[in-house]
Amino acid sequence: MKPPKDRVLDIFRETKALLEGHFVLTSGLHSPQYFQCARVLQYPKYLQLFAGEIARHFDKDNVGLVISPAIGGIVVGTEVGRVLQVRTIFAERKEGKMELRRGLEIHPGERVLAVEDVVTTGGSLYEIIDLVKKADAKLAGVGYIVDRSNGRVTFEPKQFSILQMDVVTYKPEQCPLCKDGSLAVKPGSRGNY
Repeated sequence: MKPPKDRVLDIFRETKALLEGHFVLTSGLHSPQYFQCARVLQYPKYLQLFAGEIARHFDKDNVGLVISPAIGGIVVGTEVGRVLQVRTIFAERKEGKMELRRGLEIHPGERVLAVEDVVTTGGSLYEIIDLVKKADAKLAGVGYIVDRSNGRVTFEPKQFSILQMDVVTYKPEQCPLCKDGSLAVKPGSRGNY
């Protein structure tokens, strides 16, 4: 059973994974909050909790492969694959474009589950879904820990998130934090934190 929203937020606060400040997200949007899932997923009990919930949601969907975008989705995707006992791969950016490298591949007809840590606009997952389609495989669904869009970003045929929140985001040119003179930092795999 999915943990209650308050418990999930407590876990993020307890592990110092819910950051407050002024951040540039992967999407380019600015936000006063940032979910640094790597800080939560370093603890096996939380990795097992969150990945286990995602895996349970898709355990009847005949998933044959789990794919995640690098770097944020790799840890949770690998654990979901372990729970489902299926092959697990990741895609990474090369010159700004998500692609399969290192000899990893999606086989035609394979039922694929895309797994991510945090979704704001869904950009990385949409690129992953395109890789699945180009390989002539079947998307079984999309699972992720945090849905910052509060359900506004949708994926077909099936999606599941542990936590849905409507987190404030701003276009850079409309960001009140920038207008107040605050310097935005870029956390995650492409910045600090």
